[in-house]
Amino acid sequence: MKISLILANPNLRSFNHAIAGAAADALQDNGHLVAFHDLYLEGFDPLLRSTEIPRGALLEPSIETHCREIASAQGIIIVHPNWWGMPPAVLTGWVDRIMRPGLAYEFLEGDSGEGVPRGLLQARSALVFNTSNTFVEREQQVFGDPLESIWKNCIFGLCGVEEFYRRTFSVVVTSTSEQRREWLEEVRETVDSVFPAERRGAMRFIGSSRQSIMHD
Repeated sequence: MKISLILANPNLRSFNHAIAGAAADALQDNGHLVAFHDLYLEGFDPLLRSTEIPRGALLEPSIETHCREIASAQGIIIVHPNWWGMPPAVLTGWVDRIMRPGLAYEFLEGDSGEGVPRGLLQARSALVFNTSNTFVEREQQVFGDPLESIWKNCIFGLCGVEEFYRRTFSVVVTSTSEQRREWLEEVRETVDSVFPAERRGAMRFIGSSRQSIMHD
């Protein structure tokens, strides 16, 4: 399968990087083709300009690459921290520029944009792994867990991805090394369950070079 793996965290030693590494290893073991992008490492420009908005607009080569990869992906994995109940700005900008009309969704004939669009993504499954320094109970009771709605309903649900799973690991700042090892094993098991083995030895990476993954 073709899997898009998108990472958004500026700290190369972050636990998000460890999660992305664990997910990539599980995909590699299962023989999948992975388009891996560390948005900060690549210097992804999150600014959507007005000239880029219209359907059929001329896009920069790097944006064209991201669009081709996400359009052909059979699965998607997103890794990022919870910042103010939102993804980091670079990842929000990635959604703005890559989840385009005509590629990720379209409005039906006779719909001028006020209705409910039809999703176009080929991916049937999406995983989102988050880190947080807020307890789960407070995130849900006080803030309403906005990331769940953003990814499940506003993005993947709208774009036609039928199977969605999200896991938040918290509280990272006070977690022990043993806890983090258990979390990384959970990441591997989750990826293995959603994207099981096809054939061994077929894995290769497209996009960002893999960096040394640290667990702290």
